[in-house]
Amino acid sequence: MEFEEEVMEPVSPLGQYCNSSVLSISVLVILEMGIPIDDSQTMSLLRDVNTNGKKQWKKVEVKLEDHVNVPIFPSGLSLESYDRYFNDYLSKIAMERFPQNRPLWELHIIKYPNTNAAGNVVFKLHQSLGDGYSLMGALLSCLQRADNPSLSLTFPSRKRSKLQSDKEKSLFSFVPQIFSSAFNTLSDFGRSILKSNLFEDDQTPIRSGDDRVEFLPITITTVAFSLDKLKLIKSKLGVVLKILGGHEVAARYVTKTLRSSSMTISNMIGPVEEMSLANHPITGFYFVGAGLPEDLGITIVSYMGKLRVAFRMAKGHIDSHKLKSCVENAFETIFEASNKLPSY
Repeated sequence: MEFEEEVMEPVSPLGQYCNSSVLSISVLVILEMGIPIDDSQTMSLLRDVNTNGKKQWKKVEVKLEDHVNVPIFPSGLSLESYDRYFNDYLSKIAMERFPQNRPLWELHIIKYPNTNAAGNVVFKLHQSLGDGYSLMGALLSCLQRADNPSLSLTFPSRKRSKLQSDKEKSLFSFVPQIFSSAFNTLSDFGRSILKSNLFEDDQTPIRSGDDRVEFLPITITTVAFSLDKLKLIKSKLGVVLKILGGHEVAARYVTKTLRSSSMTISNMIGPVEEMSLANHPITGFYFVGAGLPEDLGITIVSYMGKLRVAFRMAKGHIDSHKLKSCVENAFETIFEASNKLPSY
């Protein structure tokens, strides 16, 4: 009888920081479907821990029924009522920690329409599986172009502005940039050390100061901006527009730094074309972090000519409707004011 020795790979430091006794960070990716959903999704990312307590990756048998969830809501409700049920469900799964005896991913299929979509597919992925770009790459590899599945998805090109190009013609222009980058790096590092040990942001309308905020219910609201409008603002103001990237001890350091901060901002560049999943067109998508110890998290992703901004906030501390209204009004004020200026 032959035995094959099982090879296990160590978990990266980031993976260990994000899945510890003091910190457990997940990412919720919400796909908004253009037509009613019929159930069909699979995905497999696996992990395990050996008997010595050292975290390692291990291939295991995946039981899809343990990972795929289809919640049942009351039938015949209004779209606004399903908005509330959907948000409550997102809050519930965001607060739940993954079981440690199976791969750290879940799929949630919400077959009820709301004001944004005919149905929603939610991927919950643990941050220890990879960084944001790795997780987004794995997810996008499961999706296709809605107009022509045989073609690959394309992403916006990052063109340098004329202002940047003129500055970079001279070799000496790099010197202040190098010193500036070095100063900013040292400054950010020093500030994070101080914030994790000595200082913290004041309590404000967007920061409660609660020591266990990562375990509180959350609410999520999103705002969509036209990229064409943003580019127009850029041209009027003459600015550069960038579409925004011992483990227990390290995890405590990360947790202290985040808990002492008012908010975090994360961003990704999404596809230009409409995507589809199993012949279901995806009219919009966004992502939010879960398990982070601060009251407000802002995530940004571009898709189909729009910039989708999602706000994840502690329920009851921040008025989500007022925040959304303030952001929308601020954008319109900036857009209207920039329209009165000449283009650069």
